[in-house]
Amino acid sequence: MPLTHEVVNQPPPLAGHDIAADAALLEGLAREGAGWAAEDLHRLGKLGGQPEAQRWASDANRYEPRLLTHDRYGHRIDEVEFHPAWHNLMDVAVGAGLAGAPWSDGRAGAHVARAAGTFVWSQVEAGHSCPVSMTYAVVPALRNAPELAAVYEPLLTARVYDPGLRTPTTKRGLLAGMGMTEKQGGSDVRANSTTATPAADGTYRLRGHKWFTSAPMCDLFLVLAQAPGGLSCFLVPRVLPDGARNPFRIQRLKDKLGNRSNASSEPEFDETVAWLVGEEGRGVRTIIEMVAMTRLDCVTGSASGMRAALVQAVHHARHRAAFGGPLIGKPLMRNVLADLAVESEAATALALRLAGAVDRGVRGDAGERAFSRLAIAVGKFWVCKRQPAVVGEALECLGGNGYVEESGLPRLYRDAPLNSIWEGSGNVQALDVLRALRRDPAGLDAFRAEVGAAAGADSRLDAATAELTALLSDGEDLESDARRVVERMALVLQGSLLVRHAPAAVADAFCASRLGGDWGHSFGTLPRGVDTAALIDRALPA
Repeated sequence: MPLTHEVVNQPPPLAGHDIAADAALLEGLAREGAGWAAEDLHRLGKLGGQPEAQRWASDANRYEPRLLTHDRYGHRIDEVEFHPAWHNLMDVAVGAGLAGAPWSDGRAGAHVARAAGTFVWSQVEAGHSCPVSMTYAVVPALRNAPELAAVYEPLLTARVYDPGLRTPTTKRGLLAGMGMTEKQGGSDVRANSTTATPAADGTYRLRGHKWFTSAPMCDLFLVLAQAPGGLSCFLVPRVLPDGARNPFRIQRLKDKLGNRSNASSEPEFDETVAWLVGEEGRGVRTIIEMVAMTRLDCVTGSASGMRAALVQAVHHARHRAAFGGPLIGKPLMRNVLADLAVESEAATALALRLAGAVDRGVRGDAGERAFSRLAIAVGKFWVCKRQPAVVGEALECLGGNGYVEESGLPRLYRDAPLNSIWEGSGNVQALDVLRALRRDPAGLDAFRAEVGAAAGADSRLDAATAELTALLSDGEDLESDARRVVERMALVLQGSLLVRHAPAAVADAFCASRLGGDWGHSFGTLPRGVDTAALIDRALPA
């Protein structure tokens, strides 16, 4: 009697591989000065490829965080309960130095190593990277209050995950978050209505309601509020130095499209104790240093999500037969996979270049600081917008197999739009770029120098650069064209990086399609003559 449930022509599980065995990633790691971190990166990548880590990711999203407003006796506690899988993911991330550790690491390339680790570990699960990212980002902003930084920075930069709300200075490691947006303003944070009233002891008392504060179980938060001198930045600990709970009343957790493993909340402040960070009235300028670092992680996270989806698609196509032969051997599927690989490589190269600029800027390179201020916003706009399209196309490569939850692609797809929204959506990024172009000539000079380093190497890149120069020289108000301008800046920058550093097949495919105009409106429309084999081979999971 024939079997009705014999399983054939299905790919094996994608497990037991090294996520860090990624040529574009490893080349960028070395190029940006962190080749010394390769061994640790492979160790993290091998852990991420194990079935156990994949179960952590699945469980952390299946068993979502739960809000506990009161204890059994009726005391207000405002705690969030997580599945053990979440804590496993967090323990690995913090232990690997993906939170604040680079700020206490004197080695050149420390921030690049951390970005590469984030790229690798976020492919396992993206939601828990939110508190990890904010902890990394809070350090430079907190340094605007040296006395507070002296107390908290050693704990924010520790490689110890120590969950639970306790007096911060009694813990072995801290996590940090931020509270910026409110119902009436959203990205227009200057419309915030939360008030900060000075107290006799030099602290302030906050009163107000924040609209979207992620990771409310963090130990510390940077919060914007209206002080007598204007919108200001404040440090708000969940637990006060004397061990008392600081009023941080969580009204609800958001029911989100994706990022479901991570809790996002609406906290209410009522006589909440806060310490001023920076000067009164300069809150946006103070917290923008934190925002810049989280925007870097948005770029890195989106590049990571693209890579994760690409690897799934290539793995499936390599092991699946269709229409008389291996799926990966079909010319049209090869075009799709190669096109996705080009997009992924371009995103990876840009993310690591931005991390390198941050690293060198932190160490005193003024030109790199100027470049990062402009280029991070450019990268945030473009790379984060490309992630949903890449993940959607990769899911389609698996067909119905990719539409079921067990494949992991639905979670990647739900998470894909987040980075384009978090820390300023597309319009905010585009307008920030225009503002930087007007106010910071050094940034534009550094951008032009970076792109110009590839001058003469590819005629299509040269032509696109000339078009961009003309566009930026237009004396008209560019606001209505801001997206077109920033998109062109991103593509030219990616093209310059690939022409200088990627294999010829990758650079040629990018320039022919993205810059030369020989491309359709969907993936899988690369021109004839592209070396799809070389592109796919670099994308294959080891």
